[in-house]
Amino acid sequence: MTVRRTRRTTRSTTRRSTRLRYAALGAAVLAALLAGCGIRPTEVPTDFGAAPSRVPCALSGPDLGSRSSGEFSVQVYLVCTSQLVSVDRSLSLPKGPAASDRVRLAQALLDELEQSPAGDERQAGYTTDVRRGTTVSGPADGDPDNALRLSVPPDDLSPYALAQIVCTYANSGASAKHEKVVLGGPAGDALRAYECSPEMRTRPGLVPAPAETVG
Repeated sequence: MTVRRTRRTTRSTTRRSTRLRYAALGAAVLAALLAGCGIRPTEVPTDFGAAPSRVPCALSGPDLGSRSSGEFSVQVYLVCTSQLVSVDRSLSLPKGPAASDRVRLAQALLDELEQSPAGDERQAGYTTDVRRGTTVSGPADGDPDNALRLSVPPDDLSPYALAQIVCTYANSGASAKHEKVVLGGPAGDALRAYECSPEMRTRPGLVPAPAETVG
């Protein structure tokens, strides 16, 4: 009985050794084939996840050829990755007295800011904090000529919305001679001169719009 167990153990050991040799040979052949194809085998599976569909805040250039007669290009500031980033838009002004061109431009820009980004802008992560229904008018009696008055006091706007409006106006003809943007709420509300500073564009939710009281 003892002899039989020894023979069985020997045969079992021989079979395992044979299988291990074949397995090692197969692994060597596979490694050689992979190396011949320029592929290096790895011991651990690697999963890099799905490829990103779009780089945040990256947009293709504006389609200038699609503008209709009377339209012109402007830049408005939207929010992307908690910063202010300018995007190109096309708009046209309604007809009116030349003296009110600045106010009509200011309202047209405000209308653009109120629109929720769509298409490529939305896919790239752009948003707006300016709420619909806000309007702008020219200076009230006693105001400086470059003043603009919003239908809501600037202090009632979110930091992002105020920063969007200030920087959009500062970068357009709505701000006379590209000076500081003089804004106030309805008549009687104090006017302030706002500046679109680099710090505010970078951190609009944390850095308040630099302002000084006018008058």
